[in-house]
Amino acid sequence: MLDALAAAGCPCWISGGWGVDALVGRQTRPHRDLDLAVDASREADAMRALAALGYTVETDWRPVRVEVVEPGEGRVDVHPVAFDGTGDGRQAGLGGAWFDYPGADLVTGTIAGRPVPCISAGLQLTFHTGYEPRDVDVMDLRLLRDLAARRW
Repeated sequence: MLDALAAAGCPCWISGGWGVDALVGRQTRPHRDLDLAVDASREADAMRALAALGYTVETDWRPVRVEVVEPGEGRVDVHPVAFDGTGDGRQAGLGGAWFDYPGADLVTGTIAGRPVPCISAGLQLTFHTGYEPRDVDVMDLRLLRDLAARRW
């Protein structure tokens, strides 16, 4: 899927549980979906690339997010991020909220030995605030805090 998005010219960064695993360098738990921040200016291209792989829209809350599913492959939660000329991005949230994606927080991790674009531990920690964490979030938060502590 990442290859198909890259071939379509769609920059993307893994976040959520797989994003944590990319930073850790190994899968730490099962995942319901793959969260992807995509360049909003290329969202239509990303959706076409995913459709070509058999994904169909299941939940459409654009401009906040759109979830696509392919029964044999799973779910992808696409988060359109609008980037400015400096490389910083902003994603719409529910109720008029915004999520900022500083360019410095767009990093590289590893999944199954492959380098993948993802968001930093610090930004993941920020995105995990403001709600009651689920059991999987508690585990992810522990890993993220350990990663962030190693950076300092």
